[in-house]
Amino acid sequence: MASEPGVSEDARAGARAAAGAKLDGRVERGNQTRRLVLRRTVDIASVEGLDALSVGRLATELKLSKSGVFALFGSKEELQLATIRAAGRIFLDNVVEPARQSPPGLDRLWQLCARWLDYSEQRIFPGGCFFYGVIAEFDAREGAVHDALVLADRDWNGQVEGCVAEARDTGELRPDTDVTQLTFELIAFLEAANAHSVLHDKPDAYRRAGAAITARLRGAAADPSLVPQLP
Repeated sequence: MASEPGVSEDARAGARAAAGAKLDGRVERGNQTRRLVLRRTVDIASVEGLDALSVGRLATELKLSKSGVFALFGSKEELQLATIRAAGRIFLDNVVEPARQSPPGLDRLWQLCARWLDYSEQRIFPGGCFFYGVIAEFDAREGAVHDALVLADRDWNGQVEGCVAEARDTGELRPDTDVTQLTFELIAFLEAANAHSVLHDKPDAYRRAGAAITARLRGAAADPSLVPQLP
């Protein structure tokens, strides 16, 4: 292609760099706005549900243009799906990843339960556990949002079940431990604490759940002294 008359290669390179910088700046501003919106949507959904999300509401509350918010997501369903993904990342950062720092066995399993109780009690999401609420909202529906929540729930169950299996494989849980049953019971204790605390505004539910989890793990442990007391 012929060069533009009277324009040096350096000038053209500078123009391309300026255009690239401008594009990068727009992309970064878009990413910042997306993060701002999703931080708000996870809080709203944890209290009011995913159906409470709307482009107009978010634009008004965050003082953004409605068209700008719509351009980031394209539809209410995509906004809901992005909110689920954002909540999942927050959950991983506050529960799963810290617990994974402990060695496999009862300590890691105990840490996973303790981190979950703390995550709910500290109201990382103002409505308690984000997933507990929105799964109840969509459990009998069909569609992409329901499917995304099914995957999130399976992943969490898999995390707990994996830790239970590790504890059995290390010999810290008795070899006859029913991994699936124990996983179900531990998650039930966690969810009951969240539901009771949110509904009645009584934090003692977390202490009671901690005591139940400790007793259940000590009952299944090869050496009960290996199970710490949940605070």
